[in-house]
Amino acid sequence: MEPGDTGGADHSLTSSARTPAGDAFAAAVELFASARRITVLTGAGVSTGSGIPDFRGPDGVWTTDPGAQRLVTLADYVADPEVRRAAWLSRAANPAWHARPNPAHHALVDLERTGRLRGLLTQNIDGLHQRAGSDPDSVVELHGSLFGTVCLDCGARGRMREALDRVAQGEADPPCRHCGGILKSTTVFFGEALAPEVLRRARTAALDCELLVAAGTSLTVQPAAGLLDLAARAGAAVLVCNAEPTPYDQAADAVLRGPVGELLPRLVAAAPSGSAGRRRAVSTWGDPSTWP
Repeated sequence: MEPGDTGGADHSLTSSARTPAGDAFAAAVELFASARRITVLTGAGVSTGSGIPDFRGPDGVWTTDPGAQRLVTLADYVADPEVRRAAWLSRAANPAWHARPNPAHHALVDLERTGRLRGLLTQNIDGLHQRAGSDPDSVVELHGSLFGTVCLDCGARGRMREALDRVAQGEADPPCRHCGGILKSTTVFFGEALAPEVLRRARTAALDCELLVAAGTSLTVQPAAGLLDLAARAGAAVLVCNAEPTPYDQAADAVLRGPVGELLPRLVAAAPSGSAGRRRAVSTWGDPSTWP
C-alpha cells in the first residue's frame, strides 16, 4: 500500500541513462551479481500475486473507485463518522488477513540468505514479507501495518483484530477504550508524515547500498520514491522492476517491465551469490538522523 503522501515528487534521480530494453534483463543480472549490499524498496505490485489489489494500476483500488482514497485521508477520517465506519468495514474485508506470500516475497527471503540484502523497505501494510520469512529487523514498514490500532487522541495502541471483533459485535466506529478518542489503523494516512525513526532507517539503508531495487511500486509517493535519488547520489545503481512505467524509469540504470512475482525470482536465481564481480565505489552522507 502506498498512502502517506507528504510532499511533491522530485524525479531528479542522478544515475546513468536507462539501458536499452533488449538488454535490460542482462543489465539487471549484472547489477545483482556485482552488488555486495542490496536495498530493496517494495510496493503494492509485490503483493498482487497474493491476491491483494494494488492502488494505482489500471485495475487498482483507487483507479476504479477514486472515492476510496477518503478512507485513508486523515482529514476526511477525522471529520466524517461515515468515512470511519466504511474504513472499519474495509479493514475487516482486507484480503491481507488471509493472503499468503508469493514468489516475489520468497525471492527476497532467498536474497537475504545470501547475506547481501542490506535492507527491505516496504510501502505495503500486509506483513507478507515477514510471513514469507524475511527477518523482521530488516523490514522497514514505511507506511505502517494494518494489524495494529492507535488512538488519535491519547496515542494508545492495540491490536486490529480486537477492534474488528468489536465492529463485528455491533460497534460500527469503536472508540478508544482508554479515552474515548478516535481509533485508526497503524498505517500512514494521506496527510500524515512518516515516523522520523522509520524514515531514518530507510534513508540509512538507501545510503549504505551498492544497488537499490524498486519493485512493484509506482514511485509516485514521497518520501518513499525519493529514496532512489538518495541512493543514486550516494553512488549506488538503481534498478526499477514494475508492471507499469514509473516517473524514474528514464534515470534508472536498468528497468524491467512485467509481473514482479516473475521478475524477482529470475533475478535472484540468475545472480550468483557472493559474486566478486565489478565493484562500485559507494559514498555516504553520514547518519540521516543529523539532517535538518
